[in-house]
Amino acid sequence: MGVVSDGRKAARLLRKALDNRSAVREVRRELATRGPVPPMRFKVAVYFADGAVNMYQMRQWYKPLAQLAERWPVVVLARSATGARQLAADDALPLAFVPTVRDVERFIAAQDIRVVLYVNQNTRNFQMFRYGRRWHVFINHGESDKMYMTTNQFKAYDYALVAGDAARERLARVLWDYDLERRTIEIGRPQADHYSGTLPYTPDGRTVVLYAPTWEGDRPSAHYGSIATHGEALTQAVLASPDHRLIYRPHPRSGVVDEAYGQANARIIAAIAAANAADPTAQHVFDDGPELGWQLSAADVAVVDISAMVYDRLAADRPLLVTRPADPRASIDTHGYLSACEWLDAAHAGQILSEADRVLSDVEAAARLKEWVRHYFGDTSPGAATARFHAAIEHLMQEWDRWQSLTAGDPVDDDQDDAELDDAD
Repeated sequence: MGVVSDGRKAARLLRKALDNRSAVREVRRELATRGPVPPMRFKVAVYFADGAVNMYQMRQWYKPLAQLAERWPVVVLARSATGARQLAADDALPLAFVPTVRDVERFIAAQDIRVVLYVNQNTRNFQMFRYGRRWHVFINHGESDKMYMTTNQFKAYDYALVAGDAARERLARVLWDYDLERRTIEIGRPQADHYSGTLPYTPDGRTVVLYAPTWEGDRPSAHYGSIATHGEALTQAVLASPDHRLIYRPHPRSGVVDEAYGQANARIIAAIAAANAADPTAQHVFDDGPELGWQLSAADVAVVDISAMVYDRLAADRPLLVTRPADPRASIDTHGYLSACEWLDAAHAGQILSEADRVLSDVEAAARLKEWVRHYFGDTSPGAATARFHAAIEHLMQEWDRWQSLTAGDPVDDDQDDAELDDAD
């Protein structure tokens, strides 16, 4: 058994290495066709060291960043070949493929990067922190009450752009000696101003249920995923109703750790296809597309796991249910919205239609929801979050000017001497 397992692991590593080598060639060929990057063109960089599997973290920022680029030119610094390949294919923002530290050095030496944005906590972010005379700013890839949102890594950044009061309260409970007032800037959820995508079905009066579970998690405390515990009963109930339509949007990492979780995901996808084949007017949707927005605004009720999707839905100010983790070891922050949310237990997943009707008709639940929306995101009127995002970047640029004038005569050496950091993807 061990020999078979080792063989599978070796084969998997070989496939990964070959895919990575192919991705390097494809990215360099594509960028060569686009021509050289104009020198001193970019003021803002988005640092992304992840591969293609975490592209959802970048994609949600495409439209807010494209709009920001009208004022402050933006470039994505991609460290991973597979991530860069997908970024090139999406072609949403200018791209620089910088797999080694030396590549990073050469690129930023030719540009006027004043603000570096980070969408996640990849360990290779540390390599970019080496470079001073610019602000390093954590913008994250979503708002949530997961442990990830209070990591001490926040202290590594000069600033963090956070959603609202809830984020500051969360950080204040956990981080010692962290200057929240100075180092965090509230911007709400700019992505909510850029909901995109075309409905893949024709509205016909059916109640639309969005089920957007997260992945299974890589440790017990993060076992928030519901596909294997709630998912099949929930989806079967919706698919069986002639008055409801299902939008199923699983996390792209579903099944990467637990094969059984991935198999349950595959069965749900197959059930959707079978339901549509039996009744083409049902138009149930399996959604694995890159765009996020139309799902949140179109669904009458959403069922989500403990993840950023809870707060994406909150920002849309629409009814939702949160699946209660079946694993008692899963860590749940009950200080925020999760202390008052509408829970869906695994035992009641098959009763989703009555649960959905309840939250849709409960006036008191709707009022509570609005209060929580304000607590997490502040003003959610159209354009308000975008205006705060742009104001935050404007403030950082002004601070850059101020510090640059104070230190203009000081010597600076951005050359990286640590040979062990000069690693290729």
